[in-house]
Amino acid sequence: MEKPSIHPYIPIIIGVISVALSAIFVKLATADAGVIAFYRMLFSVLLMLPLFLMKYRKELLVFTKRDWIFSSIAGIFLAFHFILWFESLNYTSVASSTVLVTLQPIFAFVGTYFFFKEKLSLKTILSAVIAISGSIIISWSDFQLSGTAFYGDMLALAGCAFITAYLLFGQEVRKRLSLITYTFVLYAISTITLFFYVLVKGESFGPYSSTDWFWFFMLALIPNLLGHSLFNWAVKWVSTNVISIAILFEPVGASILAYYIFHETLTSAQIIGGIVVIAGILLFIIDPRKIHRKLFLKKA
Repeated sequence: MEKPSIHPYIPIIIGVISVALSAIFVKLATADAGVIAFYRMLFSVLLMLPLFLMKYRKELLVFTKRDWIFSSIAGIFLAFHFILWFESLNYTSVASSTVLVTLQPIFAFVGTYFFFKEKLSLKTILSAVIAISGSIIISWSDFQLSGTAFYGDMLALAGCAFITAYLLFGQEVRKRLSLITYTFVLYAISTITLFFYVLVKGESFGPYSSTDWFWFFMLALIPNLLGHSLFNWAVKWVSTNVISIAILFEPVGASILAYYIFHETLTSAQIIGGIVVIAGILLFIIDPRKIHRKLFLKKA
């Protein structure tokens, strides 16, 4: 394999910073959660449209009825993930919200157990117990702090469940399509879902200040397209586990940014709970046998 032009860790670091900015941009926008989510996805679709039409539109011909059904379900779940997560940021801190959303790997193994009958190892169960214990520490602390903070935590957890469902339904379709085609279709379905959600809720599509439009666009450009594109580029050169571990630093970056921008401070329970959650997910992601094998081979 040819060597990359730059070290893969550099794009990964930029990618982590990019996705960490998502919660910050949402907090800076003044519109309702559904509206912010709608314009984030709409601008993402519009930015991808020229490339899709020029190079990938013919891939739509291979879509089966099952593909459309699964992609539609995944797109709807993605839409409600954004609604619930963005709404959670109105009630709880950036730190609590982003940490709880990172529980996605734990939700994923529960989903694969029930839907695909995958066996659960002792390590998997232990990692889940650790991560969930951390989320309980955070939620209990926020509940004691205020009822609204606890409500925000529950919204973030619900958003985490929806992002997991979106991944489970989309993984089969993604295996047979290019990233651009699958992402474009998914984002388009999500945009349509959000349009009707905003319409039914009676939220306003506009007018908004130029500042709000700026944040809508930046949400599409940086976290959606730049952040995830960099991860997808880096995965050619590094293990997917490296990407998964890197993404765990999103709440760290988001919390630091929130401290300086919104003057949000962290309680000791949030710090402890966040560390416990990340430790549990790290245990889930890292395979000690592979590490031991690599060390043994190097010594040999």
